[in-house]
Amino acid sequence: MDALIRRLSALHQWLLPWRCLLCGDAGAEGVDLCSDCAAELPRNTPCCAQCALPLPVSVPQCGRCLRKAPPWDAAWAPFRYAWPLDRLETRFKFSRDLAAGRALVTLWQREKPPSHLPLMILPVPLHKRRLRERGYNQAWELARPLAHALGITCRHDVLRRIRHTEMQTGLDATQRRRNLRAAFTLREGAALPSHVAVLDDVFTTGATLAECVRVLKRAGVLRVDVWALARAPIPGG
Repeated sequence: MDALIRRLSALHQWLLPWRCLLCGDAGAEGVDLCSDCAAELPRNTPCCAQCALPLPVSVPQCGRCLRKAPPWDAAWAPFRYAWPLDRLETRFKFSRDLAAGRALVTLWQREKPPSHLPLMILPVPLHKRRLRERGYNQAWELARPLAHALGITCRHDVLRRIRHTEMQTGLDATQRRRNLRAAFTLREGAALPSHVAVLDDVFTTGATLAECVRVLKRAGVLRVDVWALARAPIPGG
């Protein structure tokens, strides 16, 4: 099987060479980014283990988490939301550039995962109105290949967004929390394991993730982690 994959990859490279989405140079094997641009993507180390906030040194809990513990148990966001990742993420999320999303999730798969993996990954859902407008759920497009690579079940039909909300962009932390109240629920009769991860594309204030976590905790899930491709350095910024 590995030999077949290598042959198919070589055939792809010959027929349709990988091209860097950022600079246009030849891409590295298996991803539409060159090695130089991929190396420039800002890794989120060190950070807070509780909320993945970028910090000068890694700590179990940052000052914010010590003052008010978040509802989730742990966080994983391997990248920082900064140049040039933010450019790719914007193209993926708002310009229907699925190639950018494929490049981002490919690089995510190459990052070292947490030692304690969940039994199920749940992407943050979009309301059906927003889904019609955008055409796809960016969290699901990231979660599905990542879950496959890690050998974890991924379900897009467990968490449901039942209330259409305005875009979170431009809202402060308080407004984001108010905007998301009673926005999520669980599919009736959904069977959930004891440990799940809620996955989103970007972790800014954590309001969206927190609301999903609360729904899952109320349903009896013992441990809920939050995963995101990238963490914004300054919550609300």
